[in-house]
Amino acid sequence: MCGITGWLDWEKDLSQERPVLQAMTACLNNRGPDAEGFWLHPRVAFGHRRLVVVDPTGGKQPMSAIHRKHACTMVYNGELYNTEDLRQELLAAGHTFLSHSDTEVLLHAYLEWGPDCVERLNGIFAFAIWDERAHHLFLARDRMGVKPLFYAQRGSSFLFASELKSLLAHPEIKPVLSREGLAEVFALSPARTPGHGVFQNVHEVRPGYSLIVTPNGIRKHRYWKLVSQPHSDDLRTTTERVRELVTDSIHRQLVADVPVSTLLSGGLDSSVITAVAASSFKEQQRGILHTYSIDYVDNARHFQSSSFQPDEDAPYVKIVSDYLGTEHRTITFDTAELIDALRTATLARDLPGMADIDASLYLFCREIKKETTVVLSGECADEVFGGYPWFHRDELLHAGTFPWAKATRERASWLSPELQDWVKPEAYVAQRYEETLDEVPQLPGEDPLEARRREMFYLNLSWFMNTLLDRKDRMSMAASLEARVPFCDHRIVEYVWNIPWQLKMHGNREKGILRKAMEGYLPDEVLYRKKSPYPKTHNPAYTEAVRSWLLEILNDSSSPLLPLIDVPTIRRIANLDAEASGIPFFGQLMSTPQLFAYLGQLDFWLREYHVAIQH
Repeated sequence: MCGITGWLDWEKDLSQERPVLQAMTACLNNRGPDAEGFWLHPRVAFGHRRLVVVDPTGGKQPMSAIHRKHACTMVYNGELYNTEDLRQELLAAGHTFLSHSDTEVLLHAYLEWGPDCVERLNGIFAFAIWDERAHHLFLARDRMGVKPLFYAQRGSSFLFASELKSLLAHPEIKPVLSREGLAEVFALSPARTPGHGVFQNVHEVRPGYSLIVTPNGIRKHRYWKLVSQPHSDDLRTTTERVRELVTDSIHRQLVADVPVSTLLSGGLDSSVITAVAASSFKEQQRGILHTYSIDYVDNARHFQSSSFQPDEDAPYVKIVSDYLGTEHRTITFDTAELIDALRTATLARDLPGMADIDASLYLFCREIKKETTVVLSGECADEVFGGYPWFHRDELLHAGTFPWAKATRERASWLSPELQDWVKPEAYVAQRYEETLDEVPQLPGEDPLEARRREMFYLNLSWFMNTLLDRKDRMSMAASLEARVPFCDHRIVEYVWNIPWQLKMHGNREKGILRKAMEGYLPDEVLYRKKSPYPKTHNPAYTEAVRSWLLEILNDSSSPLLPLIDVPTIRRIANLDAEASGIPFFGQLMSTPQLFAYLGQLDFWLREYHVAIQH
């Protein structure tokens, strides 16, 4: 996994701009601690930081190749999981290879098929290719948006990077928030509108899109989208196909030339991945699979069961690890570490984010990195198979807005009256919601309730899943750890998208078809365990610490946050009993303590990034 950045200019000679390129690339050191590379051309400059996972000597970047007098140079972040399939096709077409890296295969795939190469890729990726013959820059991002890719245009220059901080290292890109940026930060965050880079005139390549940059401008192309069609497979065929797709995805993602482990929470999704991985390790005689889980000091003492989090993870982690014979390690963090990491997590995301949910993941990844380089993680199964409460509870299914962010009116009340009038948070959220519904590929004649659930799946795949993928990428890569997400395989998403709700809910259980498909891999007590979300701290010491941080900010007249919020309202909230008030901030895990921490992160971000407000 890597960090990429680049600069295209149709008027300036970039071969003399190495210092700027080096500054942009240096911002991505954590994404690629193992190697650095640059390529300077009169029109284009590429920078690359590398985390070695496959072919240490043969995958150096930027990479150039010539085939039949067609010359191209590429920077690439990601992993292809069908590398060998593509290699065989390309060999048959007359290509030759100097390495076994997926980087070289991807570059030759472009040389053979041009921009259409993306339709043949199975993997997670963001890449840019300078095509000397066509005299254009081609960029693409994977279908699910696992790997990030931001860009900005300034005059004759086009700039791109894996992270916002790399763009901000260029003298032409300033950290300015317009009305839209403020709405993103105050009304939607930690979610972000697909394609939106938050800062003024900064954008993101949307998942499943490619761009071609020419002297005449930018051409966007949507190379992948979901297709709605009737599902004709019966239960047995559907079950077999789900099992085949899930196990194949996991097997493909175990390939690496460095240590591979899994994250294990004791829930269905991580346990399925761990079961398949452990079996593969035994078959291939790769030794014992290492697994990791996270916990917090005194969490067992303060844990309270709820409908969202019905039971603790630790007993189930032990059941799975013992059953599969993994080498398991539970990594435990205390409140002080979480508080310190809130700032680090903000820097990793380049934005205020999911508070301790981000910070704990960063700490977790940092510890795991000491022992391994690649981990497989269970993200996205809930979005793909329908695991969240808003798929099942009528009041959430029909909420008329993003069900994980229903508190838009409350969030608006936290802003200063002037900002409320200017940003209009409720109208902004409603607009983004309706825009997304307009994109849903409808199935003519579908039952209205089934059609509504289809809309809910699309909302989840487009928004909630992207928020979690952002989090996983930034926090893992900040720790130089590669995180792979097998449930994000587009073949799984495409197939499950059209499975009717009754089949998805086989046995009247959330994700029932996945449970049915994976019978025999796990003990029933794990396979049929009620869903439990990512573990967070329940220690009241954390709430008190972030409350104190927020009150310090409210008492600091120099804080850049104060003109943007309604200080008396926020002060009143800060003085409430956080556990009793339970303000719904975002999703299942973020409530009053996370609101305190988010506002603290926001203040830190405004100062650290020297963010300007553009009226």
